[in-house]
Amino acid sequence: MPLSPSRTFSQLTTAERPARTSVVMRRAVVLGGSIAGLMAARVLSDHAEEVLIVERDPSDVDGGPRPGVPQGSQVHALLPAGQVQLERWFPGFADEALALGAPLPPSDGATRAKIYVNGELGLPPAPSGAGPALITTRPFLEALVRRRTLAVDNITMVYGRADGLVLDGGRVTGARYVPEGGTEPVVESADLVVDAMGRSSRLSDWLADGGWPRPPMQRMPIKLNYATALFSHDETVSDAWVAVYHTMAGKGRTARIGGINSVEGDRWIMLVAGYDADRPSRDVADFVTRCRQHYPEMFGDIAERGEMLGGVVTYHQADSRRRDFHKLDRMPAGLVAAGDAVASFNPVYGQGMTSATLHASCLSAYLRSGPNLDEPARAYFEQVRVIVDAAWRISTSADIELPHVDGPYPPGYRVTKWFGDLLFRTSLTDPVLNDRLGRVTTMLEHPATLSRPGTLLRALRLGLLRSRKA
Repeated sequence: MPLSPSRTFSQLTTAERPARTSVVMRRAVVLGGSIAGLMAARVLSDHAEEVLIVERDPSDVDGGPRPGVPQGSQVHALLPAGQVQLERWFPGFADEALALGAPLPPSDGATRAKIYVNGELGLPPAPSGAGPALITTRPFLEALVRRRTLAVDNITMVYGRADGLVLDGGRVTGARYVPEGGTEPVVESADLVVDAMGRSSRLSDWLADGGWPRPPMQRMPIKLNYATALFSHDETVSDAWVAVYHTMAGKGRTARIGGINSVEGDRWIMLVAGYDADRPSRDVADFVTRCRQHYPEMFGDIAERGEMLGGVVTYHQADSRRRDFHKLDRMPAGLVAAGDAVASFNPVYGQGMTSATLHASCLSAYLRSGPNLDEPARAYFEQVRVIVDAAWRISTSADIELPHVDGPYPPGYRVTKWFGDLLFRTSLTDPVLNDRLGRVTTMLEHPATLSRPGTLLRALRLGLLRSRKA
């Protein structure tokens, strides 16, 4: 009998390392060397004699955001579930990150983590059990993942532009890429090819060119606008450690997001964001004005009095999207996809990197199940679907409330929205509900756990008490 999505999710988010792995293929090729590709390569190294990563950006990730990651200079969050997976596949990862300069949370870090919702200061996040929280820039984290991945003996990286698949009958037998500085494609044979090429993946086109159906795509037009700046950390300016500010669209309110992280190099990275026509610019004066007028005092203090390092960097994301490979009635064997190539979400919820690590967990579970690699990897895509469904449910349930978003509305939307609003309001002041909701939003647990009777009754009781006091 198939496991429920909740049980499957629980197995995939485990911290337990695989006790036994076996080599089931000679060679695997991973297209894309970002977090998703690196994590896939690490898992494949236990099951393939050789793993080749094809990455288009030859630039050193230690030097800053890569061209292939246009949002790399923005605030990023590694959710606790993602940190668990990094520690699972790279033992000692957190300790190494801290040794290399990731900031160690201060002893009062929990009380200095400020969460504001609609102007109201909520409870700080409950401890996740994942160890000291890694709060870093994206390039810092990716550089460490890359170093740890390429330190594995049977993993190699080459630089070039992925150029297509090699199809033979009903399976993928390799991939083509054009080496950096070259003009002619090189063919690399493979028993398994992983598409980790991100949101702009051309896999759908390649499948169509080979006579295969494209995976159905869902989109939600979020029209998100980011602006981020780095500042020297200065306690005389602010004692901010971590801050998250979220105003939801509603009567008299404009949806906005803000964030402050203390990151490596004794710096703050600070974000302000809006939707649709509310678009922060690269103008420093505009950035400072937004921080002072629309966000808590610490944002304005840092923007006005802090030392800005470089300028303001912007980023726009038109939509959240997912490619539903599990719905295909035909697909070639020898092919999987991971990370943003499967689904990319509103980045304000921090699900991207963490989802990529969990897709690697799906790949591990699939390869340890003794699959027939000459058949389509449907079992893998069904597991990925569980991860994507959970993240999609969390992000789109909030995004669908944006005034410029017009559906699609899921079945039972009104009831789900009513309870979601109640749970969210009560979690701001109740530690138990705060912890339960936090474990779901940080992808440690499946959203279905919030439907348990104890959670429902507690939220109803606290909501009733709150309404009587109002």
